[in-house]
Amino acid sequence: MTTFASGTTASNWESGLTRDALTVLQPGFTGTTAPDWVLRRLGEGLASVGIFGRNIASAEQLATLTARLRAEREDVLVAIDEEGGDVTRLEVRTGSSFPGNNALGAVDDVELTRDVAAELGRRLAACGVNLNWAPSADVNSNPANPVIGVRSFGADTDLVARHTAAYVTGLQSAGVAACTKHFPGHGDTAVDSHDAMPRIDAPADILADRELPPFRAAIAAGSRAIMTAHILVPALDREHPATLSRTILTDLLRGELGYEGLIVTDGIEMQAIAAAHGIERGSVLAVAAGADAICVGGGHSDEETVRRLCDALVSAVRSGDLPEERLAEAAERVRSLARWTAAAAAAKEKGTGKAGTATTADDEVGLRAARRALRITGGEAFTPLTDPPYVAAFSPVANFAVGADTPWGVAAELTRLLPGTETGTFTGEDAGLAALAAAGPRRIVAVVRDEHRHGWMTKSLDTLLRTRPDTIIIEMGLPQSPARGALYVATHGAARVCGRAAAEVIAGA
Repeated sequence: MTTFASGTTASNWESGLTRDALTVLQPGFTGTTAPDWVLRRLGEGLASVGIFGRNIASAEQLATLTARLRAEREDVLVAIDEEGGDVTRLEVRTGSSFPGNNALGAVDDVELTRDVAAELGRRLAACGVNLNWAPSADVNSNPANPVIGVRSFGADTDLVARHTAAYVTGLQSAGVAACTKHFPGHGDTAVDSHDAMPRIDAPADILADRELPPFRAAIAAGSRAIMTAHILVPALDREHPATLSRTILTDLLRGELGYEGLIVTDGIEMQAIAAAHGIERGSVLAVAAGADAICVGGGHSDEETVRRLCDALVSAVRSGDLPEERLAEAAERVRSLARWTAAAAAAKEKGTGKAGTATTADDEVGLRAARRALRITGGEAFTPLTDPPYVAAFSPVANFAVGADTPWGVAAELTRLLPGTETGTFTGEDAGLAALAAAGPRRIVAVVRDEHRHGWMTKSLDTLLRTRPDTIIIEMGLPQSPARGALYVATHGAARVCGRAAAEVIAGA
């Protein structure tokens, strides 16, 4: 039997529960304008929304959208998955103006990383976005990792730690809260958690030395949020994935690491959680374990999903599966972050205070970083092209985080520098022969992405080089395969600026 505090009625109690349940949700929606149901739910307690590529037509449109949301709730958290590099929502249709983490790690200049993050934060803030589900603090210790790869600063723990801290500092200097991910570390996985449950079998001492230091660095830098990983780590918890593990979220992250900010789940609709528990039960278990906010996007972007999740949380409190105090604590952490972002925005307008201090625009910082990240083999004997080449893009299937909507490669930039450049996309065992036939007598520029993970790419390059040893090779993923070709350029990422930097080398611009 529920006992109410003096002056509290059953109706008030239910209303408070519903408000708290809505507060911990971070749902997405469809369309480039705010749906009526989102605006209504903001008035009922919803405190956060997630913005995805489907919601963005332009920076101006996004600013209008976020202003409409803020007119309904002034301190609303507007979150986005904007890592720069391969994972971009702000520039989903053009490719990013910023190289991703692996390029920044290749340069290894923490001031540059901080400057890139500050400029990215400035652009997000100008659009009304105040929470970024970034940076990735994962140590990419498994080169075959299908979902992290160039999203990581690298495979060296110390390097990842110092750049994670720099990124957090830069992003939050623009008044945008960082959400460091994916705790306790997604770098040593061989499975994409969008599709199934990854498992890391490293012993606890290896995890402590390899995976945790970047998160310690993020916490020391003041990261306002941390995102959980949907991974099973038996050395830490044999039964529960990190997102649903009290041992990992409460005992380790809160207790041992001393973290006091917001804990956000990765997308609760991802199969690593949804396939085993469903999104309703998964949300309840996550909050009970210590998560404060439930990220839900993907294909679950409607009011019915929000209602189901809200009802599941309220019912769990009623049944005793979820302590009322835990839900209230989670909701208060969301509100606390909302207050920080509102204060940061106010400070930015006035040009005062550490958080939200106005930053000067630096439109070229991403391109400068991309140029510095290039690693070139064979450049001493290479003569830049003056005639338009044929660009053969050997394209793998994009993982869910990157998406298939964002263009990549060097063809667009080479066309700008060498008008008349032609291009084609190839895949499969006969891709090399098909590219040779399509190119004809033109000089070939072969563009690959993570050649080491795709045997058919290696076979295709072998085919090209046997017939056309003057082929230029551009690796836009992790440069794990041997450098070869007349010129080999590793960009450490497939952002638009990475393609431009490589094209400049090819054309001698």
